[in-house]
Amino acid sequence: MAVPRIVLMGPPGSGKSSVGKRLARLLSVAWRDTDLDVVERAGKSIPDIFFDDGEAAFRALEKSAVATALAEHDGVLSLGGGAILDPDTQALLESSAGDGAQVVFLEVSLAKAAPRVGLNRARPLLATNPRQQWKALMDERRPIYERLATSTVLTDDLNPDQVAHAIAALEDHR
Repeated sequence: MAVPRIVLMGPPGSGKSSVGKRLARLLSVAWRDTDLDVVERAGKSIPDIFFDDGEAAFRALEKSAVATALAEHDGVLSLGGGAILDPDTQALLESSAGDGAQVVFLEVSLAKAAPRVGLNRARPLLATNPRQQWKALMDERRPIYERLATSTVLTDDLNPDQVAHAIAALEDHR
């Protein structure tokens, strides 16, 4: 059974995918994104899953994708922002951290996330009043991110390369 070297989690706009790609390249390991796994399994986009099948169907696909990735992948793993809501996923992340994975909370303020997220239709949970929705999501999720994280990196004033280097430096101090 593999254990990811680094798991990236955080809200929409924190840079999980863009940082994950750069970090994997920097560390010469593979990168995997559970949102991409969900899209591949479902054969349709995440907004289409939400529209056609509902959020519960998406969350079930996401839970399965995360469990599979945590068991198979040994590089950098980017999670969807809401993946941490599932108690079973939380337990798997805690177990992975116990087995040596670095679980990094990419923290971002609303002021910095808003322009990154914009009115992007690819984010179904933020389709209406994105600033208010993002804040509500973070109010619910922040305690979970903070509890699960082995490290936290504030991404506000950093570009994805700088965040990747900051995480790689954390690796050097473990």
